[in-house]
Amino acid sequence: MRPHRIARFAVMALVIGAIVIAGFGWAVLALWNWLMPAIFGLPLLSFWQAVGLLGLSWILFGSWRGLHGHGRHWRSGMRERWEHMTPEERENFRKTMAQRCGYRSSSPEPEAPKA
Repeated sequence: MRPHRIARFAVMALVIGAIVIAGFGWAVLALWNWLMPAIFGLPLLSFWQAVGLLGLSWILFGSWRGLHGHGRHWRSGMRERWEHMTPEERENFRKTMAQRCGYRSSSPEPEAPKA
């Protein structure tokens, strides 16, 4: 790349980054100042306090993980496990997940006869 392209890319990245931070900061500010004083009696935040709170929450709760694609490792591991399951194990897994997640299929399963 030529030096002027690198400089233009750096400037655009800074501008887009500033817009994203300003947008998220404004969203945190608006939501905090709308909800928290009314619900919990907490003080209002300034814009920079909202941006600081946003940064702190990203650090503490790991929101940066999504930028590096760590979810792909979980998906590929799950795909590998799925491929090694027998059809009976897959069906059992589907039923278990449906029960855990509260999913009800469109075709109800026949009930077992009552003794």
